[in-house]
Amino acid sequence: MGISNEVNHALRMLDYMRSARRVNSRVKVIVEWNEKGETHRAEGYTVDISPKGCLAVVPQGFPLGQKMKLLNAVNGRVSEATLIWRGHEGRTGWELGLELVNAPAEFWGVDF
Repeated sequence: MGISNEVNHALRMLDYMRSARRVNSRVKVIVEWNEKGETHRAEGYTVDISPKGCLAVVPQGFPLGQKMKLLNAVNGRVSEATLIWRGHEGRTGWELGLELVNAPAEFWGVDF
């Protein structure tokens, strides 16, 4: 793949990721990940949600591509998730763009 094709592919992927409807919604979430054989957890909240994922604020930084579980603390549903974007660190934590992996349609408990 040449540079031009790679750029076009990246733009199409970005367009795909941003194509889902988003809803501004503050949902309490818990992220759970494994590090050195131990399971860790951190509580946070969403800024917006979509059928494909969310923008969350969590007081823990992660490398891009980090795999984790995302727990919806409101309804108890759990989904695998991947960190696809990391924003700035604010007073309450890091902005994290999380993509849900095979999440049930009712994960957020909202109709999109």
